[in-house]
This record gives sequence, C-alpha cells and structure tokens, in this order.
Amino acid sequence: MRDAVIIEAVRTPIAKGKPTGALHDSHPADLLARALVTLVERAGIDPAQVDDVIGGAVTQAGDQAANITRTAVLAAGFPESVPAMTVDRQCGSSQQAVHIAAQGVQSGAYDIAIACGVESMSRVPMGSAVLPGTDPFAPLRTRYPDGLVGQGISAELIAARWKLSREELDAYAYESHRRAAQAYANGEFDRELAWKAPDETVRPSTTPEILAGLKPAYYDPRIAERFPEIDWRITAGNASPLNDGAAAVLIMGADVAERLGLRPRARFRAFAVTGDDPLLMLTAIIPATAKVLDRAGLPLSAIDLFEVNEAFASVVLAWRHETGADLSRVNVRGGAIAIGHPLGASGVRLLTTLLHAMEDRDARLGLQTMCEAGGMANATIIERP
Repeated sequence: MRDAVIIEAVRTPIAKGKPTGALHDSHPADLLARALVTLVERAGIDPAQVDDVIGGAVTQAGDQAANITRTAVLAAGFPESVPAMTVDRQCGSSQQAVHIAAQGVQSGAYDIAIACGVESMSRVPMGSAVLPGTDPFAPLRTRYPDGLVGQGISAELIAARWKLSREELDAYAYESHRRAAQAYANGEFDRELAWKAPDETVRPSTTPEILAGLKPAYYDPRIAERFPEIDWRITAGNASPLNDGAAAVLIMGADVAERLGLRPRARFRAFAVTGDDPLLMLTAIIPATAKVLDRAGLPLSAIDLFEVNEAFASVVLAWRHETGADLSRVNVRGGAIAIGHPLGASGVRLLTTLLHAMEDRDARLGLQTMCEAGGMANATIIERP
C-alpha cells in the first residue's frame, strides 16, 4: 500500500455548547464549511481535486440531519462533483472518518480525501436524535437484563474499579486547564485555528480548591443502590463540557503530494478499532492502544506524544494505570476537560492538535485514542517524516 500523508489540518475555536456560546448562531453545516474552506486555502489545492469528504457527527438530527457533510461541502462552495458522507461511531466519529479517508488513500480508492467533523451541541442537544416513545437499546435487554448506564455512571464505575480518588481526578482536571491556558499564552494553538479566538471553556483561573467544591454530577439513588461501590467522584469539573466546533484534515497519497509539490507533514503508521464492556463503556481505549501498537510493531515507549480524549478524568487515569504511559507526554496542550468536546469534531480536533504539537516539539511518533459510547474506541498512530 502507498503511504497516506497529512498535508493540512485545521479546527475552529471551541465554544460553549449553550445558547450563550460564541458559535450558537452558526448553523453546524456553515461551521464545518468554514473549516473546509480554510483547509483547502491553506493547502493551496483546488477542491475539485478532492475525491471524497468523510465527516463525523454524533447527533444526526435537526440541523445536523440529512448527511450534514454533503451540506457543508456545498455550503463551502466546493464543486458539486465532490461527494461526501457522514459517519457515526459516536465520540470517535471523525477519528473514524480519518481512518476511512486514509485507508481509502492507502488502497488507491482515493488520491485525495478530506476527513472532518462537526457538532453543535447548543443547537442539537445530545440525545435529541432519540424520538419520544422510542428505545434504540430495547434489543439489548435480553443480553443485559440489568440494563446499561449513561456515560457519567460508567465514568464513576471506572473511578471505583481503578480506585481513583476525587483528589486525583480534580488534580488531573486542573492540569488540563493549566496546560491549555499556558498553550494559549504561548501562542501554541495559533497555527491550528481557522481563525484566532479563544476556546471558551478553558478556565485559566481554576484551582484544585475550586474544583474540590463542585458537587457530584451524576448521583442517582437507584444507581447508588445497584452499585454501592460508587463513591460519586465525577463532577462537571473533572468531565468534559458541552461544546460547539468543527475540524478538518487533508489526506492524500505521498505520490500525489510529490506530484503537486506539497509537503507531507506526517504519514499514517497504523490504525485500530475495538470494542469492550458496554457497561464500563469508556475503557476500550486500553485494548485499542495495545492493538494499534502491535499493528505498528512499536512499544509504548516509542511514542513521543499522546492525545487521549478527556471525556472524563477517570478514563485517562485508568488508561495510564493500565498502559504505564508517562502523563507528561499525554495531552501536552490540555485536553477536552479544558478545550472542550464537540462530539463529532473531537477526533479530528485531537489529530490537529497532536500534529501541531509534534511539529513544535520535533516529535516523531504520536498516538491518538478516544473512548466511544457503546464500549468502543479508535486508535491511530502518525509518524512525521
């Protein structure tokens, strides 16, 4: 297979996923279109050359229904000949879009592809795709008679199983904000942003004491009776917020880049996707990391930088416990707890941040992984030339 390489990667600033957020007035297709326009302009390519655009969106309802990626491609002014599709692997939707685009390039099905993602949680609330009176999980009741739980409860179960204290969780959340605020102060996000504006949920003034004062966000007496091991440690402070945002990455064959006179910034080294216990739901990043390293033929120690999606602090800390990764190499510019988690955009947002951080630190190998609803995870390894 030929090498699939990254030419350009951009993201929008991440806004609060509330009606008061800076991006609430932007239709999500227009938001994604702005990322797409910036991407091809910075790369200096004619969008007519793009063979396909693969986008991620989680809540495909309302403004995000009806193949939002195709709507965004047309709203961006791309030629009508450029096709598009929207995929749903929950929080990993746009990371999966990256896999599809890169694997299509490697196989020869595409010469040039764009992977992207968007989520406007202020306009299309999480869960709004489930119609009243319907139950998409009804067929699972035979296999899981006690029922599955929401992600917040899964995060609590992870904290309990790995014996993660409230102090550890809050300390991790504080460090995420500290790193993100420092990265902004140093201008480290400037190159990846489609336009210069702050990510609204980064809180430079937060402290461990402020975080310690927040109440548990998911306490439910019925759940407490079912799972007495839970000590209720997950708060709004050590979990990712609701957000709006979009991101896009330009991928092509190394031979195509050479023909067009474009400089490859990284190549895709390995991919993995896996499933795990849907009750714990958020732990699949552990086997996914092992799987992608095995496919790449690399030890964990070979990875210079990691991006592990901070859906909850307990998820990253459990992953670190099982992998032994050095946290000083993980989410070096802060993670979703601070920057935000616009669900369908987060996979490409993480890749965009990882690529730029690797360049700024002269790192060679980077690994990205993120947990996904239903007990799944994607993992990706990229390598700078």
